[in-house]
Amino acid sequence: MQYKKATAILLAVLAAAFYAVNVPVSKLLLEEISPTFLASLLYFGAGIGLLYCINPKSHRGEKKLTRKDLPYTLGMILLDIAAPILLMLGLKSASSANASLLGNFEIVATTLIALLLFREKVSKRLWAAILLITLSSGILSFEDMSSLHFSRGSLLVLAAAACWGLENNCTRNISDKSTFEIVFLKGIFSGLGSFLIALCIGEPFPGLHAAAAALLLGFVAYGLSIFCYVRSQNTLGAAKTSAYYAIAPFIGTALSCIIWHDALTVQYFLALAVMLLGSVLVVLDTLQTEHTHSHTHTFTHTHDGVTHTHTITHSHPHFHGMHGESHQHRHTMHTLLRSHNSLQHR
Repeated sequence: MQYKKATAILLAVLAAAFYAVNVPVSKLLLEEISPTFLASLLYFGAGIGLLYCINPKSHRGEKKLTRKDLPYTLGMILLDIAAPILLMLGLKSASSANASLLGNFEIVATTLIALLLFREKVSKRLWAAILLITLSSGILSFEDMSSLHFSRGSLLVLAAAACWGLENNCTRNISDKSTFEIVFLKGIFSGLGSFLIALCIGEPFPGLHAAAAALLLGFVAYGLSIFCYVRSQNTLGAAKTSAYYAIAPFIGTALSCIIWHDALTVQYFLALAVMLLGSVLVVLDTLQTEHTHSHTHTFTHTHDGVTHTHTITHSHPHFHGMHGESHQHRHTMHTLLRSHNSLQHR
């Protein structure tokens, strides 16, 4: 079990690293490709790339999607059409470094939706992380702190993050099915949807070299990232997987500084510190394991001159780190007697 969880964590980190290149390189490609066409090519790159690089026969043992999965599959595709278009439009005016950090708002959206719609548990530590990440996103979204003027580009990036948060939860509900099938459907149909929108609004066709670069970026930043993410999500759940995904914006920010030489303000560093603290809390929360198991106690007590021996079995939850540390249970005589009497009267 611990090996399976460790593998899932590694996949989540790889998913984050692959996706981190998306924002800074996409902003570069936006100089030659219009936003909706770029969103289309990125998903086409994911679907086509996986089709050629990953052998579908190796996934024959996995469960296939069924008619019951159709609502989640359609939701996943529609949100994957909307989110990258919003992100590309946001990148036209937002700085690459800001946009990279704002991507962490996806954690907030994913977790809140997982809580409200799918009843996943959210700990106090994760609530604290959500508040910090939201605060950091708010700081980054103000173009002028003195006049509280919001940046249009930042708001579009936040809208994209919210779409992906809902999409993560749709994908979570089918993540036990064929990973290859999920990623292929995401890539081809989300790419096709964006392509049709680009044609309808009259965006110009991109050049061949720019289109090839976008397809390659899509294969890495979307295809390989989504493949690792879905595999991880099947073990960790939507909220937990998005927690490890929190490192993507920091990698993206570093790349943005290298590629774009973004001017980093005091406001940016304040947001970075708050975001970093929130991300650390998220990872600490993810590393904590909760489980419940039963255990037996035998105890002896005397009353009215008669000695009694009782054996009771009960269970309660335990929290500990991911390495499976040993733990002990200590109960007072009063607690054991109360537990015994409770069981006797059921």
